Amino acid sequence: MVAIVSEWWLRLLIGLVGSGLMGYAAYRARSLSQSGMMSAIVMGTSFILFGEPIWFTLLIVFFISSSFWSKWRKSSKAKQNAEQLYEKGSQRDAGQVWANGGVGLLLCVVYAATELQGLLLAYVGVMAAVTADTWATEIGALSKRQPRSVITLKPVQPGTSGGVTALGLAASTAGGLLIGITAYIMDSSLLHAIWIGALTGLLGSLADSWLGAKWQAMYRCVVCGKETERTSHCKQRTTSIRGAAWLNNDRVNMLSSIIAGLIAFILSILIMT
Repeated sequence: MVAIVSEWWLRLLIGLVGSGLMGYAAYRARSLSQSGMMSAIVMGTSFILFGEPIWFTLLIVFFISSSFWSKWRKSSKAKQNAEQLYEKGSQRDAGQVWANGGVGLLLCVVYAATELQGLLLAYVGVMAAVTADTWATEIGALSKRQPRSVITLKPVQPGTSGGVTALGLAASTAGGLLIGITAYIMDSSLLHAIWIGALTGLLGSLADSWLGAKWQAMYRCVVCGKETERTSHCKQRTTSIRGAAWLNNDRVNMLSSIIAGLIAFILSILIMT
């Protein structure tokens, strides 16, 4: 095995202390809820216990960069209007933590047991997708152009699930590129991770928008009439208008990251043959 060595107890200790400090700092900064903090500690410790530094580093790059963009210009009217329609705010809870990092942790554990090289690039794809999605959401909300449905290409109101803008798509590509560049910096043998990160970031973001527009549960506010991901709005319970009740935003994020990871894994096989 790659990561499970004799000093596992030292990895565990470093993981608990390091993840605990970072999780608490994020909680104090209101980037994580209490449940999100506890989940982040468990997840971070597990990455350190089972994985090499590159695995934990990509997770940290995703979290720090996404938290930055979530806070950036948070007081702008465009962001505030869009966030009223999102299922959850910028303070991540346990569901969001596991939706964004759970698939990656599974890949980390399997890689530790098998040393299958393609899983590392699959992880790059997964983290590129979740990073790209957050960047697209937070930066795209500031676009001066009205978003369009990824399915019909018709204009939709800002914050609508499945709506995309040119600014958001550029942000998603940039987010994926950051993950790819970070992977290459951590492991110089992963030159292909640079373009794979950018590509799977964009494709993962588009998959997220398509799933959101096609199947994600959406509701309508009985007071203001706006479509929203929330089951309550304007202090009133909303009515279901489309989508599967079980497919919320967290599950859409996880599914899109799996799609991006599969694309990256297939690309890794093609590259190595």
